[in-house]
Amino acid sequence: MSQAGEQLDALQVGVLGGTGDQGRGLALRLARAGVSVILGSRQAERAEAAAADLGYGIRGADNATCAEQASIVIAAVPYEGHAALLRDLTGPLVGKILVDCVNPLGFDEKGAHVIPVPEGSAAEQAAHILPQSVIVGAFHNVSAVLLLDPAGSPVETDVLVLGDDRAATDRVQELVNLIPGMRGIYGGRLRNAAQVEALTANLISINRRYKAHAGIRITDV
Repeated sequence: MSQAGEQLDALQVGVLGGTGDQGRGLALRLARAGVSVILGSRQAERAEAAAADLGYGIRGADNATCAEQASIVIAAVPYEGHAALLRDLTGPLVGKILVDCVNPLGFDEKGAHVIPVPEGSAAEQAAHILPQSVIVGAFHNVSAVLLLDPAGSPVETDVLVLGDDRAATDRVQELVNLIPGMRGIYGGRLRNAAQVEALTANLISINRRYKAHAGIRITDV
């Protein structure tokens, strides 16, 4: 059965970069919502330790095993390792939805800033590297601190979901909607991903100024 037709409670979601804050946070929230989750890392031992720490039946594996076993795969890796990781996983990701939440950002004494991507955005870079996968951009502007909240409080934010395949973006919106407080909103085709990724730099600035964990809300939808 394809990912588009598979029941959400039957999905296995893999998280590449699953030992980082964003990856662990997404894995935790999805597992709490009843989704079967596999954490991926370069070293299986690190992924297994992180999974055991999170609980909720989350499993750990090396990145290749994670990509092979998952129905939908989330890339939550730092931008500097993004392209190399995806090139290594071209085979296991054939025919699968890859949800790219990578933000190409750098940091200096003035704060966060956007790093230009030759393909236009990290999501478009993923599409260039993985022509036989379906790329969806999502989860770019979500605070890892809120995702990892031990109390599991609702994460009151909208998630812009971008992609060129309607069934795939609908599926990822459904996945977003499983997390209490979140709402998946279609944000346009993949070519519109750059400004969504870049918005994270603004949110980081807001968070530093106001000591907050800001997200976004879309009105009148």
